[in-house]
Amino acid sequence: MRNETQPTQPHIGTLNEGSLHADLKLHYSQPGDIFEVPIDGFVVDIFRTKSNEKSIIEIQTSAFASMRKKLNVLLKSYKITIVYPVSIHTTLLKPGKTPRKSPKRGDIYTLFSELVSIPTLLQHPNLSFDVVLVSVKKIQKYEKQLRRNRGGYRTINTQLVSIHETHHFDGLQDFMNLLPDDLPNQFTTADISTLGNIPRSTAQQMAYCLRKADVFTEIGKSKLGKIYERQST
Repeated sequence: MRNETQPTQPHIGTLNEGSLHADLKLHYSQPGDIFEVPIDGFVVDIFRTKSNEKSIIEIQTSAFASMRKKLNVLLKSYKITIVYPVSIHTTLLKPGKTPRKSPKRGDIYTLFSELVSIPTLLQHPNLSFDVVLVSVKKIQKYEKQLRRNRGGYRTINTQLVSIHETHHFDGLQDFMNLLPDDLPNQFTTADISTLGNIPRSTAQQMAYCLRKADVFTEIGKSKLGKIYERQST
């Protein structure tokens, strides 16, 4: 029997979570869900029992690396969906200053900057991902001790403004669909970058993840970098 503990009264918990985390948890919740459930030594955000199948939804607004141990344990027994918000519009709010737009904008490929921490799990049959493209407000505070005591602003809370769209990834093929359609069978990350119109650093993250997931094979090197080949399916 699994070590599951249900709260006596279902509620949305706030275990050290910010506004964005709490709002997305509310957005994903369904009748019958329970929250902040201890399972096998870990606390999960949403625990759902539906059609005799138990599943877990994790809202992850921070590094995926912190989830490795939890995933390795819980994926043996549960289907898990990781909800990963990516901000495509960010408004910075600083005390006494006019709100301004952040120049940083994420996109669906931002997911790979976190997947590099868990690449071997991409092909796990119990793991899926929701990339949620959002607009947010970041509440910032000035702290003198930041940046080697030269001062700087630190984000103390991130608030959800709106949800634009959600992209679901349920298996390797969904990740492969992000590759350029005209990518040749043998290629470098420069090819992915040019043909896909994405930064080279992002193409490198994609190639690393898909190689670790046994989709790509490294077959050599060139002046443009490592040469990869797709595994036959």
